[in-house]
Amino acid sequence: MKEMRTLWVLDRFKGVFGKFGVDYPVMRRILQIKLTMDGRRVPTIIGKARNKDQADGGKVNGTEKNQFFSSLWLYLIFGAFSSMFVGLGDNFIFQMSLIFGIFMFMIMTSLISDFSSVLLDIRDRNILSTKPVNRRTIAMAKMLHICFYMFFLTGAIAIVPLGVGLVRHGIGFFLLFVAELILMDLLIVVITALIYLAVLKFFDGEKLKDFINYVQIGLTIVIALGYQLLIRLFDFVDLQQAVFQPKWWEFVIVPVWFGAPFETLLHGDNSIPYLLFSLLALCVPILTFLLYIKLMPSLERNLQKLADPGSRKKEGAGKWLKSISHLLGSSPQEEVFFRFAWTMMGNEREFKLKVYPSIGFSLIFPFIFLFTSGRERGLSGLPGTKLHLFIYFCALLVPNVILMLKYSRSYKAAWIYRVLPIGDRVPVYRGTLMAAVVRLILPLYAVEAVVFAILFGGRIVPDLIVAGLAILAYSVLSFAYLSKALPFSERLETAQQGEGMRMIPLMLLLGGFALVHYAATLVSFGVYVYAALLLAANWVLWQKAFSAKLP
Repeated sequence: MKEMRTLWVLDRFKGVFGKFGVDYPVMRRILQIKLTMDGRRVPTIIGKARNKDQADGGKVNGTEKNQFFSSLWLYLIFGAFSSMFVGLGDNFIFQMSLIFGIFMFMIMTSLISDFSSVLLDIRDRNILSTKPVNRRTIAMAKMLHICFYMFFLTGAIAIVPLGVGLVRHGIGFFLLFVAELILMDLLIVVITALIYLAVLKFFDGEKLKDFINYVQIGLTIVIALGYQLLIRLFDFVDLQQAVFQPKWWEFVIVPVWFGAPFETLLHGDNSIPYLLFSLLALCVPILTFLLYIKLMPSLERNLQKLADPGSRKKEGAGKWLKSISHLLGSSPQEEVFFRFAWTMMGNEREFKLKVYPSIGFSLIFPFIFLFTSGRERGLSGLPGTKLHLFIYFCALLVPNVILMLKYSRSYKAAWIYRVLPIGDRVPVYRGTLMAAVVRLILPLYAVEAVVFAILFGGRIVPDLIVAGLAILAYSVLSFAYLSKALPFSERLETAQQGEGMRMIPLMLLLGGFALVHYAATLVSFGVYVYAALLLAANWVLWQKAFSAKLP
């Protein structure tokens, strides 16, 4: 088995792990196996020939290929854009609070959407629970597995800002920046784990799985709102003269903690607020990590609750689902795949772990843009404006939902498609997309529409209907544009590989729908004409966009 340099670095701290009751040799072996298996993940595309990487066993030039690293360039670009704040001047409390706000936003959302399934993975227990391995060792291996990827993720985001900081502000700034990035990552991982531990403590079975998804939505909303609140802590004269006046409630804004040490250590500002912020940046990550180590056995013990199937669903649940599928489906096969996709989306925990965070963002983004643009008017000034068109931002989740419909942990069961009497993919695709729209997209839009109707008044109801029709058409067009595969037939580990750039045209398409809607509001009866056109477009799209023969 391949020796990894990451593990060589870890060996220098094996004595520290031993003091916390971790069996280091066993933990090292578990971590080595996890990282080796990660490197052997190979995309599985049903209906397509294997590419060269697959034929070589997932290797490139004889080296095991890890698909995670191929996506880091996108984070590198975001980090490069944020580096301008580092070189802006020497108002460190503003610059670095904003930088750490951006970094925490990106890293924590990535952790919640991509690595929660690792943190909550119970498959290890089937093997390790029968061996003489204590729970603390298993939990530490799991945490270090996540930290390994967090290190590279943070490195990709921070490497350009670190370089700019070294050139612009010197070696002291650079070293302090690196130290705080480590503390930030530690805090993010530990706080997420402790939140899940609290949930695991009080819930079990299916209720636990559902509640964890609600926690994810809540976390993403809090992160998005906190990021917006961070900007509003400063009074701007210009970007280089942002004035910060500490208030008691600002002590809960975590990025400010990490901005304060730059003022204290590099500018010599030893005022009480800055000293307290700096102590929080140092002490809270370390103390929460010590608390996590103490509670690790409890986390591993309570993870077993995820294996509990919970109480059986009532008979009535199947009846109303069958009624909905019969109402919306145009053929018996379409009804079957509607119910199949609906059930999979409800039962597939990994699907929900990746999709539900995007629901949180889509729920809050329209209101962020709404109140950012209309804060001078206040709530009473919203009626009569066209700011209600920000409701289109709730459709940001659509591409991610559609993309994830083809992935599953149980992808090997896709052989069933080959033995079923299916002549073409039309009922498969249409029934699956219809289930996703009815279960995830339309309920979110309905909630947003009700709130917007309250804020703007009843006059926007026709606009809300038009926006709903536009989102339906957008869903079908997104499906037609993204790469296709049979529902839940591909390996979950390959999710979102190489699809990042394909999302950009879809974002532009969504903006195009909103712009056409805006133009329609400028013409008498334009909204009603646009509604009629969208009705016709939806009829054509839902009839014609799914025609594809099975190979």
